[in-house]
Amino acid sequence: MAKKLKTPDDDSDYHRALYDLQVELVKLQRQLIADGERVLVIVEGRDAAGKDGVIKRLTEHMSPRETRIHAPGKPSSREETEWYFQRFVPFLPAAQEFVIFNRSWYNRAGVERVMDFASAADVDEFFESVVPFEKLLARDGIAVRKFYLDVSRDEQKKRLAERREDPLTQWKVSPIDEKALKKWDAYTKARDEMFRRTNHEAAPWRIVHGDVKKTARLELIRDLLASFDYDGKAKKLARTNPAIVFCWSESATSRIAS
Repeated sequence: MAKKLKTPDDDSDYHRALYDLQVELVKLQRQLIADGERVLVIVEGRDAAGKDGVIKRLTEHMSPRETRIHAPGKPSSREETEWYFQRFVPFLPAAQEFVIFNRSWYNRAGVERVMDFASAADVDEFFESVVPFEKLLARDGIAVRKFYLDVSRDEQKKRLAERREDPLTQWKVSPIDEKALKKWDAYTKARDEMFRRTNHEAAPWRIVHGDVKKTARLELIRDLLASFDYDGKAKKLARTNPAIVFCWSESATSRIAS
């Protein structure tokens, strides 16, 4: 009988690989703190794409003093009158800080657009402003990393159903979830335009296939580590699987769930 090949979904291999990568994250953060660097990691994706799980593993053993997670909620009445990016600026990293946005200003190009929470004029203004804004951040020294967790329609449907049944995840259920599958095509169209108009050299989009959660977590962390130089880096651990994580481009569109 042929020997069964192990995958990252085998618990022992997964936890071993995750541990090794989390050790590398600690090394990276130690270097970032020593150098006074500022890092912003943006994690985007459809509902139930696995953003919370990735972020949990990413930050699990990082310094709580220098690590922050920002998950933007519904804007206040005051924020609705502000310059759109103003509500995010207070959460940007200061020296030594590693900040993760669990969703971000890209809400405007995705859920706000699809659900008619933003007007066509609001969306156009966003697209005109976001690349110059991100380039400004990069010029000022903030290292911006943008990841999009990509899941198939069937996988999203399964996860949303599990979310409704699991008493530990029911806090995630929202009215928007109910419309996520019905508006799949609208989200796809909005996502594709977002990639085309907001991918740029200072902050390119990195796509992570997310149907297998554990694999996605490992590969995103590997890719993040690969994008930095730091003392004691185990370069072999930062080698990503290009079938799972890759840079967005027009030619790569066919590799993304549609």
